[in-house]
Amino acid sequence: MTAALARSLARSPCSRTAFASAARTFTHTAVARRDGAADDAPTHFGFKTVPSSMKETLVRNVFSSVASRYDLMNDAMSMGIHRLWKDHLLRSMAPAPNTRLLDVAGGTGDVAQRFLEYQDKHHGGGASSVHMVDINPEMLAEGERRFAGSTWEREGRIAFSVGNAESLEFVDDCSVDYYTIAFGIRNCTHPERVVQEAHRVLKPGGRFMCLEFSRVENPVLATLYDMHSFHVIPRLGEVLAGDRASYEYLVESIRRFPPQDEFAQIIRDAGFTTIGRGYENLTFGTVAIHSGYKF
Repeated sequence: MTAALARSLARSPCSRTAFASAARTFTHTAVARRDGAADDAPTHFGFKTVPSSMKETLVRNVFSSVASRYDLMNDAMSMGIHRLWKDHLLRSMAPAPNTRLLDVAGGTGDVAQRFLEYQDKHHGGGASSVHMVDINPEMLAEGERRFAGSTWEREGRIAFSVGNAESLEFVDDCSVDYYTIAFGIRNCTHPERVVQEAHRVLKPGGRFMCLEFSRVENPVLATLYDMHSFHVIPRLGEVLAGDRASYEYLVESIRRFPPQDEFAQIIRDAGFTTIGRGYENLTFGTVAIHSGYKF
């Protein structure tokens, strides 16, 4: 172990190591500033500017509206490619046996399911477990339905909590091996706080992984992508989910999220160590997998 790594581990606040093994419910309405006041600075909600205190409610309303059709719309919007992206996320993670995943903004549970399937296939299941967290109860209910009656549920290897990614007060310091957030962080009011919370809850040696829509750099492909995003996706939302406005927001939120290099720096600023540039582009930069290690 290098001296620098030893110093880093010595600074790590790992006084508590328990992991939630049973489902608990935690509701959080607004993340407060450290001085105790509500954060009301202006922020973006898609292309609109709103007070920070409003964004959480607005985002929650969007996902309450789309929850029951969320998986169908993902297939329609991406032509099924989102499944390949999530498969690649798990292959890139290559989780070790008997490890614990915190899946934040876990929604309908497809990342959690892939983690447990990977563990069963490669490691015989063992004690590996997932704690799914989502701020939206309707989205989390879809995830609970996915796992209802499964062996994973019967064995207590899957737990669910309603909670805010910016303030995971029910998750102990240094208690999880992996932290994933897929297509969720761009909807958070303060992405930097989300990453800081991820660093807090991960064990030393733990890994943060974020799958998120990103910036297509090729100008020709970017033009085609914009046409699909701003014209096709809202129309699909209107036809398949009866909700054009929510899908207009989701498209706009992608454009407001920081580009790859900028978000990679946010991850490093939170204390993570990245390898190379810290991310891998998929499908010409339509999405990127960001990764950081806690040392």
